[in-house]
Amino acid sequence: MSRKVHLANKTSVEKVTCGPSQLDKLLTVARRSMGWLREGSSVPQQQVIRDFAKSRSKALADIKAKLPVRQRAGMPRVKRKREARPSLNYTRRGFRLKDGRLHLAGGILLSVVWSRELPSAPSSVRVYQDSLGHWYASFVVTAPSEPLPSTGRAIGIDWGVRETATTTSDAHDLPHARHGKKSEQRLARYQRMMARRATPKGRPATRGYEKARRAAAKVCKKIARQRQDTARKWAKSVVRDFDTLAVEDFRPKFLAKSSMARTAADAAIAATKTALVEMARKHGRMIHLVKPAHTTMECARCGARAKHALPLSGRTYTCATCGAISPRDKNSARVMLVRAGLNPASADLVRPAACQV
Repeated sequence: MSRKVHLANKTSVEKVTCGPSQLDKLLTVARRSMGWLREGSSVPQQQVIRDFAKSRSKALADIKAKLPVRQRAGMPRVKRKREARPSLNYTRRGFRLKDGRLHLAGGILLSVVWSRELPSAPSSVRVYQDSLGHWYASFVVTAPSEPLPSTGRAIGIDWGVRETATTTSDAHDLPHARHGKKSEQRLARYQRMMARRATPKGRPATRGYEKARRAAAKVCKKIARQRQDTARKWAKSVVRDFDTLAVEDFRPKFLAKSSMARTAADAAIAATKTALVEMARKHGRMIHLVKPAHTTMECARCGARAKHALPLSGRTYTCATCGAISPRDKNSARVMLVRAGLNPASADLVRPAACQV
């Protein structure tokens, strides 16, 4: 049976896209018609389009790859003026440094308080405002490597909640600092003030609400800086004393939905892990990211795996095969060394590493 199709009756549907080229054309038209938009430099405006296109492409790629919803990157959403902090990104043609000052496109001159000298010529700069209203300039530079003297030692690192990091070296264990716990009451007080002074949605915030918000933001900023300082100092001590690091590739996102969410967030495992990886790369150390599956069920001495998972209340690991008894986290730290291809008793390679960074 044949079927006739009348092309004349078909309506053509034009494909609408929002790629960088189409948005650049819309920006050009908008700058001609809007004076306030034309007064600003086109460099950060075009960079906003690039950032939007990059985020959208990542989200579409995750959808096409059929990743689980919890692992996908979200589509970029509209940022409201009252809810988003200003952030401007300038490429190399949009800024220059002269006499210690930052000259931005559009005739903007900034006096910068430099935290340290730039190691190389910057390729871009992002000027942004934090929750306290302070402005910062973040430069993208090529950081040179600073190799440290070789020690010939290796260390295994296991992440946890009771102790942020448990290692095969007792001197390098990182206890839970509880920076958030120490400021919990003060932060809760300011947050209650914010709740009492909140205005209905769509209305501007009152002066009292902004005062309480700034006080809460100041406490949060102090906690974040304390966590970062603790993580960097610990990471520097580990990298200074060991050449090879076997680190658990732990993703603590699932802890946010558990009963340990507050304690896990206060431990700042992700920030500590990031600081350790960055410090190892800076000083030329070898770091192995080990998959965390079944590390608490496996014996570091004989390699036997338990049939049942050890509950969180059990802090001692006992191997049913060889009879080895050791603290649970210490055994997991030694398992990291074994899985990375390192002998726990020394730093000699016994088999190829599974993952290197």
